[in-house]
Amino acid sequence: MKRMFLGLVAVALIASAFVVSTTTVMAQTKVLKMQATWPASLTLYDNFTYFVDRVNKLSAGALKIEAMPAGQVVPAFEVLDATNKKVLDGAHAWAGYWTGKNKTAILFTGGPGGTFGMDFVDVMGWLYHGGGLELYNEFYQKELKLNLVVFPILPAGPQAFGWFKKPIQTVEDMKGMKCRQTGMAGEVWQALGFTVVNMPGGEIIPSAQRGVIDCAEWVGGIEDMQLGFHNVWKYHYSPGLHENVTVGELVINGDVWKELSPQHQEIIKSAANETFLVWWTKWQRQNADALIEMQQKHGVQILRTPTEILLAFIKKWDEIAAAEGARNPFFKKVHDSQKAYASAVVPYKRSYFPPYSFMANYYFPTEK
Repeated sequence: MKRMFLGLVAVALIASAFVVSTTTVMAQTKVLKMQATWPASLTLYDNFTYFVDRVNKLSAGALKIEAMPAGQVVPAFEVLDATNKKVLDGAHAWAGYWTGKNKTAILFTGGPGGTFGMDFVDVMGWLYHGGGLELYNEFYQKELKLNLVVFPILPAGPQAFGWFKKPIQTVEDMKGMKCRQTGMAGEVWQALGFTVVNMPGGEIIPSAQRGVIDCAEWVGGIEDMQLGFHNVWKYHYSPGLHENVTVGELVINGDVWKELSPQHQEIIKSAANETFLVWWTKWQRQNADALIEMQQKHGVQILRTPTEILLAFIKKWDEIAAAEGARNPFFKKVHDSQKAYASAVVPYKRSYFPPYSFMANYYFPTEK
C-alpha cells in the first residue's frame, strides 16, 4: 500500500510539473499579427506564409506570426500606417506603394530603369554591404517619421514588360493605348506619351474584358496566370525595365521589435533572408513552367520587348530620377548610393560572369 501511495504521489508530481511546464511555454509564446498587401490566392502571399512557417519552426513555437491577407484588418495600402500605429505588429508589402508619401520609396524596391545594371544579388549586396539597409531604415524612421524597422524578403522579379491586345514594335505603336501601369514606372510611360491607367491587380482582367484598357503589366509568369491574363490577351512581352529587380519588404513596429528577445530578432532576420532565397528559387521554376503552359495550352505568343522601347524607358527614367533628386535630397542620397555600389560590382561581374545568353544559346538555341 505504501508503494502504491508513493507511486501515486510521483505521478501527481509529474503531472503537475507537466501542467506548469506547458503553462510556462504558453505564457512565453509571443504572437505577432501581420498583414500582407496581397490576397492569399497569389504566390506572393506564399512568400509570407513560408516566412511564418520558418519563424515558428526556428523558435520551436515560442514565436508565432499570425499571417493575414490583404484587407483582413485594414485595406492593403494602409498596412504601413497601421503598423506604425501598432494596429498591426507588422506587414508584408512593397515599398513602391508608398511613393505618395515620398518617391524615394521606389528605390528600396530596386527601382525602375535597370538599377544601374545590378541584378537581385547585387541589390541585396547594396542593402547588406553598401549601406542600403541603413538608408532604408533611416527613410522610414527619420524621413517619414514612422516607428518601423524593415527587412528585404520578397524577390518578385524580373518582371515582364506586359500584355497587349496587339503586337508592338516601337514607342509610337504604344501611343494612344490605354495601359495599366503603377508608381514611378507609370510616370515614365506617361512622359513618353502613353495613356496610363492605375488600378489594383484584381481590377485588371475585368477592365481588359470590358475594353477599358488595351495593355497591362502585373508581374509575369505564374502570377499573371493566377489572374487569368492568358484568357484575355495573347501577346506577352518580356523583359521589362520597370521592375527587373523588385524587392518586397517585411516591416515591423519599432516598439514590437524592441520587445522581442535578441534571439527572436535574429530568428526573424535569418528567416527573412532564407525566405528571400528559397522561395525565389521555387518561384523561378514556377514561372518557367507557366511560360510553357501559356504557349502550349493557351496559344500565348511570348515575345521579346523591342530594344527601342527598353532604351526609351531607361532614358526617360534617368531624366525623371535626376529631376526628383534635384528637389528631393534623400532621393538623391539613396540613388547616388546605389550608383556608387553598382559602379564597383557591375563592371566586375561583366568581366567575370559569362553573358547568360552565351551558354543559353549554346545549349538551348532560339528558333530562327
